[in-house]
Amino acid sequence: MKTVSVKELVSKIRLKPIAGEEFLNRAITTSEICRPGLELAGYFDYHPAERIQLFGLTEISFIEKLSVEKRHDYFERLCSDETPCFIISRRLTPPKELVEEAIKAGVPILQASSRTTHVSSSVTNYLEEQLAPRTSIHGVLIDVHGVGMLITGESGVGKSETALELVQKGHRLVADDRVELYQLDELTLVGESPEILANLIEIRGIGIIDVLTLFGAGSILEKKQVDLVVHLENWAPGKTYERIGIDLEMVEYLGVSVPKMRIPVKTGRNVSIILEVAAMNFRAKNMGFDASIAFQERLSKLISDNKE
Repeated sequence: MKTVSVKELVSKIRLKPIAGEEFLNRAITTSEICRPGLELAGYFDYHPAERIQLFGLTEISFIEKLSVEKRHDYFERLCSDETPCFIISRRLTPPKELVEEAIKAGVPILQASSRTTHVSSSVTNYLEEQLAPRTSIHGVLIDVHGVGMLITGESGVGKSETALELVQKGHRLVADDRVELYQLDELTLVGESPEILANLIEIRGIGIIDVLTLFGAGSILEKKQVDLVVHLENWAPGKTYERIGIDLEMVEYLGVSVPKMRIPVKTGRNVSIILEVAAMNFRAKNMGFDASIAFQERLSKLISDNKE
């Protein structure tokens, strides 16, 4: 099971350790956050101990009305072995009883300057991205005219060469050879490069090239939503390929369906131009104009006129 350490969370979100800094190696296993309201009233039957415990102005104000004995009791029960950390929003000062029990249990306390709801959304968004289901596939991911295009195909079909030509035309590389995919939500699939391959493209006959060094910072992108899958395949004589674009094939990764098109490759075909046009046509369809439907309407009108 993938986890994120509290130390990683602190480095990515504006959080300040104010107690138990030596315990930042504790693991976070879920993106869900708990604001312990019922727990501060003494109800622990369904307390989600594995979640980050977030205290805002409401919780801190309520705690001040509790007796010292109740504070120690409730905080001791909140500081379980599963609890990754406590976060105090709005730069509020944590109760000294919480600090004592947290240090005793080895649970760090972090402080945030933002509003409680903002802290909650920031932490949740980061953890959902890091803890999302992931898979790795062979392919190239590139941003073409704002469309996240995942290029797949057999080894040697020309995926990396096509990506290099697209980068040279001003489009942005996300990943070459291996693409790490993760599900952001039910409708969104995001791809990024493995850290070891970031900014690199392998070109047979040349070797490894660094796109960032050769083409500049504007030629790369850290991550991108996958909008369209383009499968490159060697042209097979006699095989029928889509010519109008009415029938849309779909492919599924991690439960997210993405449109897919197959592009036949042979000598003399400028694949990079075809992919640029594919991206622009995809955007046009999303904006409400579908050339294949327009063609069908013209054809129907022509048939109707001829009958008359």
